[in-house]
Amino acid sequence: MKENEEKMHFPKMSTVDKIFFSTQAQRDEEKQERVEMLDMSQISDFPNHPYQVNDDEEMYNMADSIKENGLIHPVIVRPKQNGGYEMISGHRRKRANELAGNTKIKAIIRELTDDEAIILMVDSNKQREKVLPSEKAFAYKMKLEAMKHQGKQLPESLRPLGEKLYSIDILGEEVGESGRNIQRYIRLTELIPDILQLVDEEKIKLRPAVEISYLKKDEQEILLDAIETSIAYPSHAQAIRIRKKSEDNTLTADDIYDILDEEKPNQKEQIKFKVDNVRDYFPKGYTTEKMQNVMQKLLEDTKVSREEYNLLLDKVQRINQEL
Repeated sequence: MKENEEKMHFPKMSTVDKIFFSTQAQRDEEKQERVEMLDMSQISDFPNHPYQVNDDEEMYNMADSIKENGLIHPVIVRPKQNGGYEMISGHRRKRANELAGNTKIKAIIRELTDDEAIILMVDSNKQREKVLPSEKAFAYKMKLEAMKHQGKQLPESLRPLGEKLYSIDILGEEVGESGRNIQRYIRLTELIPDILQLVDEEKIKLRPAVEISYLKKDEQEILLDAIETSIAYPSHAQAIRIRKKSEDNTLTADDIYDILDEEKPNQKEQIKFKVDNVRDYFPKGYTTEKMQNVMQKLLEDTKVSREEYNLLLDKVQRINQEL
């Protein structure tokens, strides 16, 4: 009874108390990496996590695997100053574990600085089968800034004669990209979200997207409208011309439409119309591509109906002849 009273009398030590009243050995032990089963409600997402977590077929397959075999690879988290944990590696595994009906997850708890956490977060995702350009863009930007904070550059023995290779070159070596390509991807973070999505969908290639990233935000909005109106995407050469006019402060909306309306080499003939002329006939939120698909399906259905009509007409004519 006395022992229970003593436990009630002395509350759990705060972080400040631990600093002053715990031994160095106890503090060192707390900092050591350990594996625990954590309640998933204790784990928050990594701030500005650049990788998408989608409930797609792959996610549901992962959830089914967890139901059958359990979670094979633990997630990695770090303790937060005010309690709880921050996810470093395993956002998709956490979501799949949740879909599998679990509330707890096996986690490696590791003490990490902000820069160490960013670098580990990016590195743990670079082996994924497919990484979108937008994911690379924000991930490379975050990791490069963290590496610069750490002052990373290649040692003297690994540098080409007379050259200094800094963080961007090291990052390129690690991810299998040239330093120039790393810069291109990071430029994508200057795109408005709707144009960046077109890059993810491979409708706009990387190099024209880089040129577009130098446009002002309102100019990018006009370009997006022109793309939706003409259902055409800027080539690298067109994007360069648009950027040049923007930098000369001579770019107008008409320029953007005129340049985008130019027929590209090997471009198939297209029927073009203004999206605003047909938008009222579709539910709110339909993309231009979705409207185009619906109209194509309607035309196909109309074609089938016309063929059926002709068959019926032929049958009627034969009957009339027999009579």
